[in-house]
Amino acid sequence: MSGNGLISSIRRLINTEDPFDHLRLQMDDVSGDGGILKEVVQPGEGSPVPQNASVLIHYSGFLEYSDQPFETTTNFKYPQMMKLGRDVTLVGLELGLLTMQKGEFSRFLFQPHYAYGDMGCPPFIPAAAVVLYEVQILDFFNSGQVDDFVALSPEEQNIAPLSTLLEVVNTLRSFGNRFFNQSRYHNAKDRYKQAMTLLGSRESQSDAEKERIKTAVLPLYLNLSLTELRLDSPHKALKYGNKALEIDSANTKALFRCGQAYLELHEYESAQDCLITAQAKRPFDSDINNLLRKVAMSYKDSLDKQRDMYAKIKKVRNPAH
Repeated sequence: MSGNGLISSIRRLINTEDPFDHLRLQMDDVSGDGGILKEVVQPGEGSPVPQNASVLIHYSGFLEYSDQPFETTTNFKYPQMMKLGRDVTLVGLELGLLTMQKGEFSRFLFQPHYAYGDMGCPPFIPAAAVVLYEVQILDFFNSGQVDDFVALSPEEQNIAPLSTLLEVVNTLRSFGNRFFNQSRYHNAKDRYKQAMTLLGSRESQSDAEKERIKTAVLPLYLNLSLTELRLDSPHKALKYGNKALEIDSANTKALFRCGQAYLELHEYESAQDCLITAQAKRPFDSDINNLLRKVAMSYKDSLDKQRDMYAKIKKVRNPAH
């Protein structure tokens, strides 16, 4: 359930007499004092949201007897990314989020001391108002763990368990992917490079650890290569694509990225070499085959233009008598 589905669900309840009293009968007390009541409408999965996480959510807030939200994120182009402890200003909402899982859609009733207090928030929220929030968590990232790790000294980071570093790197990459999907390419690039820096600073003690770091670095090179293509920086895209090939020379994604970069740089023979190698490994991949055709057409157009240009030069130098 997402978008306006959050709002339509409350409209069905508003038609009942004393809707909040009706809701209370099917809700659980998650605060222990009756101040935060919760009803899980659609269960999520996995672990609950950790402290100081960054959550990707849709939410809508309602007053009793009103089917129009006094605030909602459902009309935003992208879901809200909110960091607990910083961006979530409603105490009840923050505590409620900590009880939720990825994919969960829940309904909360907040007493005034967990919401807008005895004063309310005129003119939208009356004094001592009980408020209803409908919340859907699309995803969350353990940014608190990232913050804690980044705050460590280089020496402390180096002796931390490798598994902790890899979790932090994976979170940063997930952040980057989210920004990339929102076309926020500079933000995505910053997250990928931050992850690269943390991995590059690790002083590996064993061959096994070095291999695990290489495995973690490879998708970051691929992500950076694609991001640089989106930022119209084919030289940088090619650099990261080649770094990925240094780790895995048979990686078809890396070969494809290099092919894309060479095409943008009008280096058609190099683009063909990369793509033909990739095609040999994945002969039925439509992306590879389509790009290979595009390179062949661009190469032919380039050669035709060169021939036309040489013909014109020759004509100028040797005019007909």
